[in-house]
Amino acid sequence: MYKYALIAALALTGSLALTGCGNNGDDSAKQTTEQTAQLSKPTDPNDGKAWNAFLGQIVQKNMQGMTADRPYPYLVNAGDGEEDQAKRQRQLETVQDTVARGVLPGNMLVFAGPDSAKTGDLVIAAFKDAKPGSFKDVIVLFIGDKADQERVTTALQPTGANVRFVAM
Repeated sequence: MYKYALIAALALTGSLALTGCGNNGDDSAKQTTEQTAQLSKPTDPNDGKAWNAFLGQIVQKNMQGMTADRPYPYLVNAGDGEEDQAKRQRQLETVQDTVARGVLPGNMLVFAGPDSAKTGDLVIAAFKDAKPGSFKDVIVLFIGDKADQERVTTALQPTGANVRFVAM
């Protein structure tokens, strides 16, 4: 469900960026205002709507080189309860299936969440059995803490993915 909400946020962000196109001066002022209205990192890890909007703007800025029609985002929840752990386990299984099937070049997988360590753990576990070179020309965007960048990048290197990192 988080995946679809993030896709919707990406679509909304993309349509907002397009609303500033026009020929009069009022439109260019409107466009400038929209560009400077950056959303800040949400403080509530359970506010899925705020996280989707925040992460959507980051994804929009990092889509260069992607030739697919849309990215595949995975918003990893932060909770420690049984339900949260079960959601992460289901999400891990979904990503593992995707990794096992392979992803076509030009696609983008996005991994982010309120808890960078849990997000990093999911990425590492999901890609541990990936075949070397199987993600050549696939973009994997990890949005998280600098402390998790190296371990995630190291885990993805054998796959040949174009790994991108954005600190939040």
